[in-house]
Amino acid sequence: MPPENNDKKDHTMQNEEITGKINAFLIEEFELEKDQLIPSANLKNDLGIDSLDFVDIIVIIEKNFGFKVKGEDMINVKTLQDFYDYVSARAKTE
Repeated sequence: MPPENNDKKDHTMQNEEITGKINAFLIEEFELEKDQLIPSANLKNDLGIDSLDFVDIIVIIEKNFGFKVKGEDMINVKTLQDFYDYVSARAKTE
């Protein structure tokens, strides 16, 4: 198998691992149901995550993924997919 295919597979595995970790803490910490966690779900309107919850999420992200989250970075995070993408991009650059 050419190296670029292995890199793509590793990249996908990392994304799946990140998605799994995020879903696990959303289920555990915010008592969400697994079937609610669809990529298009709006964090605020569909999942009921408010500004105080975002503070908790930031602490969890910093603890589990090892990078500092800036509040202004979260302004454009509206859907669960936005959230996955943000954490994935930051986790890979740290």
